[in-house]
Amino acid sequence: MARTVNEAAYTARRNAILDATECAIETRGYEQMAIADLLDELHISSGAFYHYFDSKPALLMALVERRGDQLEQRVLPIIHDPTLRALDKLQRLFNAFDRDKLEHKELLFSYMRVLYADENAIFRYKMYAVMIKRLVPWLEEIIRQGVEEGIFTIPYPDQTARMIISLFEDFGYATVELFLSEQHSPDDLSRLERVSAAFADALERILGAPAGCLQRDWHKESEQWLKTL
Repeated sequence: MARTVNEAAYTARRNAILDATECAIETRGYEQMAIADLLDELHISSGAFYHYFDSKPALLMALVERRGDQLEQRVLPIIHDPTLRALDKLQRLFNAFDRDKLEHKELLFSYMRVLYADENAIFRYKMYAVMIKRLVPWLEEIIRQGVEEGIFTIPYPDQTARMIISLFEDFGYATVELFLSEQHSPDDLSRLERVSAAFADALERILGAPAGCLQRDWHKESEQWLKTL
């Protein structure tokens, strides 16, 4: 029983540090966030902090992992729903990703500034590895179902799932370049629409899915994102 209590206390303190970190990143940005400020806010010693996290990058990586856990709780019911066909699952999965990003857009933009900085290439690779680990099994399950249903026509579901992650990665680079630009123009809307439509088109081709089945109202969605800039 004592061990259970200790584990619960450990988890609660760790989450409190992560909560404070997330708030600091949203309000001040990762680069401006200082460990000393977190210690003062949480009223803990540096020794106590380093019992949970050995560095500032480790703290950020833990936040990413936690966001992945939270997203998993949202999407697993979709993936394992026996009443949904594969295409419906894929569409709902992407909708869930989009809703999650919009709900945490300030934190997302803070992550973008850190993730795509030149000096953080190693961290960016670690993020990619996290995406492979988490997303590939989900996508592969949906793809295999789609092949059985005859909606997807590809021979290698596992490798196709990895290719989709690479497509997401490139989509991320394209959108970050636009979002984090110091100069914006009226052309941003049409540019973001085009990037999104091209992403969906490439995804359909990789899956061997019917043309247009993953296209959405990109104009409306692009407007919604550009309002946040």
